Amino acid sequence: MRGLLAILLVSSFGYAAETDQARRVDKAAEVFGEVTRMPDKGIPHDLLEKAQCIVIVPDLKKAAFVVGAKYGKGILSCRTDSGRWSAPGSIRIEGGSVGFQIGASDADVVLLVMSKRGADKLLGDQFTLGGEGEVAAGPVGRDATAQTDAKMSAEILSWSRSHGLFAGISLQGATLRQDTKDNEELYGKPLHNREIVRGGAVKPGPEGSKLIAELDRFSARP
Repeated sequence: MRGLLAILLVSSFGYAAETDQARRVDKAAEVFGEVTRMPDKGIPHDLLEKAQCIVIVPDLKKAAFVVGAKYGKGILSCRTDSGRWSAPGSIRIEGGSVGFQIGASDADVVLLVMSKRGADKLLGDQFTLGGEGEVAAGPVGRDATAQTDAKMSAEILSWSRSHGLFAGISLQGATLRQDTKDNEELYGKPLHNREIVRGGAVKPGPEGSKLIAELDRFSARP
């Protein structure tokens, strides 16, 4: 009886975790859809078309008990050889100078990885943003070409949204780590993000398909 109870408890915790991760992917699709439907105040369309990868972290938390500490879980997707977007991988973000608005305790964060070199870093086990030209606050609005050369030459551009406001932020010092445990909850085995994104054999579930449809709708390459 005890053995059966233990199995049921493990199963219930596994299902809850899987549900949480599936909801996170679904929420990422929702965040992206909302951001792209605000053309005058969102991510410039031409940057999305040029991006190699995207990272979406719904509800990045600001820890009140540790000054400056931030933590969140999110997803990433990268371009496939066809120009469409890959199945989602799981990622964690920790630390960094995320510009929360006054009074906000969480924010949605979006990163665009603009170069193949940046994409290669993103698909490693972890890396910390901070090198010169590596990350910059992303421009907001229809026309990205009017922005500064510094922003246009950055490997990664970043934005946050809280209290309905969407703006470029600095993520200097933030550490991005792949989350193989969350990948296991999505795909049934602890895959590395590079296997998901570059392997071509991983098929997204219903939530992942919804996210890919949103990404392709707005920024698929011909």
